[in-house]
Amino acid sequence: MSAARPLTALRTITATAALPLLLTACGYGSESTDDGKRTEVAADAKKLSTDEVKIGYFPNLTHATALVGVQEGLLQKELGGTTIKASTFNAGPSEIEALNAGSIDIGWIGPSPSINGYTKSKGSNLRIISGSASGGVKLVVNPDKIKSLDDLKGKKIATPQLGNTQDVAFLNWIAEKGWKADAQSGKGDVSVVRTENKVTPDAYRSGSIDGAWVPEPTASKLVTDGAKVLLDEADLWPDKKFVITNIIVRQEFLKEHPDVVEAVLRGSVKTNEWINANPEKAKASANAALKKDSGKALPADVIDPAWKSITFLDDPLASTLNTQAEHAVKAGLLEQPDLKGIYDLAPLNKVLKAEGKDEVDDAGLGAE
Repeated sequence: MSAARPLTALRTITATAALPLLLTACGYGSESTDDGKRTEVAADAKKLSTDEVKIGYFPNLTHATALVGVQEGLLQKELGGTTIKASTFNAGPSEIEALNAGSIDIGWIGPSPSINGYTKSKGSNLRIISGSASGGVKLVVNPDKIKSLDDLKGKKIATPQLGNTQDVAFLNWIAEKGWKADAQSGKGDVSVVRTENKVTPDAYRSGSIDGAWVPEPTASKLVTDGAKVLLDEADLWPDKKFVITNIIVRQEFLKEHPDVVEAVLRGSVKTNEWINANPEKAKASANAALKKDSGKALPADVIDPAWKSITFLDDPLASTLNTQAEHAVKAGLLEQPDLKGIYDLAPLNKVLKAEGKDEVDDAGLGAE
């Protein structure tokens, strides 16, 4: 069996959307946003070309660059007197809607909503300007019912939503095994049961599912209920890397305030560097931010294994986003997209060069 290269991200559209747009992300919880929290700046700090920058992200570990960057003041430090107004989201559609409406300027978001938002606007609204995180997706199963990957045949395995990137990843994996499964109904050699992440642990405990292909922290939550990790999706990708979170920007904001975009990217690069140099402190910082943003911190037996499975990096891993889109098309869940121009990595590469780091590639999908 060849190495699968499946889709991985966060919930991006509702179940009522048209089939060609069924690319979704895996937010954990409701789809609401807050009203925006402003960071404090020194009275004498020098402003950039605008008074504030509105950023959005999920209260998820896969968005820890934003969580930690705000929590530790690393993003604000690079912005000087330009204030951050931060809003949190738990689903891709609401963040893309906010971006389209100008309610946010820059967002941390998964590849699927990025693809969906770009194609829906025919390339006119957003750009991916950086990577942020890779990994954090696992196949976890009931060890009493499933001992090996071959044992999945005839079992009920949950994915977050029809057309969700984990859903497409699992459908692709099933096809690679030579098994059959109807993409729409989920019926076949393996029963694909679409279940929201927030209720998947209950479904597992009740026995209505035998396992799940899900992102963190859902995977580790299931492990605390007795499930076993049977497969880490990273093992299916070249170099064990695939994009799960990237940074997007409104094209208008990028054009009007390139200095602000560059400052946010500089803060993101320095945050990722700090996270990788101080993993335990960063984990604690992310958990503190989660408690502040969502009202609840993750227990150690969930956050510890979840944190270890996520890699924080600046490279957007553009080739993996393109592969993800190809698998969605193959599954019949997305019309063939034209992704040329979805990336503008010039500001990031300017920052990376100044920091003495290697520049990154857009896999031929960059803006002209």
